[in-house]
Amino acid sequence: MFGYQKGQDLEAGGASEPLYPGMVESPDLRWALIHKIYVILFVQIALTAAVAAFVVKVHAVSEFFVSSNAGFALYIFFILLPIISLCPLSYYYQKHPVNLLLLGLFTVAISIAVGMTCAFTSGKVILEAAIITAVVVISLTAYTFWAAKRGHDFNFLGPFMFSALMVLFSFALIQIFFPLGKMDDMIYGALTSIIFSGYIIYDTINVIKRYTYDEYVWAAVSLYLDVINLFFSLLRLVRANN
Repeated sequence: MFGYQKGQDLEAGGASEPLYPGMVESPDLRWALIHKIYVILFVQIALTAAVAAFVVKVHAVSEFFVSSNAGFALYIFFILLPIISLCPLSYYYQKHPVNLLLLGLFTVAISIAVGMTCAFTSGKVILEAAIITAVVVISLTAYTFWAAKRGHDFNFLGPFMFSALMVLFSFALIQIFFPLGKMDDMIYGALTSIIFSGYIIYDTINVIKRYTYDEYVWAAVSLYLDVINLFFSLLRLVRANN
């Protein structure tokens, strides 16, 4: 029914072609894992868009967060909640259904932060940033699968991406005390966008080659953070340009 040939060794390759040269696991099993990861990622992005749209459209929500001490304290809690939820998630990411519940909590917290950022940004800027993010993510994902098929590996990006992320984090702390000007803000947004584009390639190649079958939640978290941070970077860049 699935087009398997008689006598074919499913464990050696299955019905699908290998995703990369020298692949020893079943391509069908790997494709099943990839499908699960990207379904979870799509649900996360859809949930983020829904929650962010609610925060933007219902002005009472954003006004509550910024106009009262209780609201501001709650907003700070939601900012810290993703970090807090990552701690148990890093331990239970292989335990169903606890991993999905923690993933949902993590996604909702991030979504509120996205909504609050968009609530004070023009719709035109949000739309431009969202379209560019979608184009970049789809293009880089397709490119990584194409490159992996031809034997390319981007594992070498790991140390460089981590070092660049530490530089960005340090720079972000400095901005608290010494805010950037418009041109500097645009440059920072552009560099951040490039770095998280690199992370999309790096995490996608890990999905293709390295994540095990019970690490689908952690793989989805990695890609989700790449997409959200890329969106924030492009939002900053477009907003500064406008």
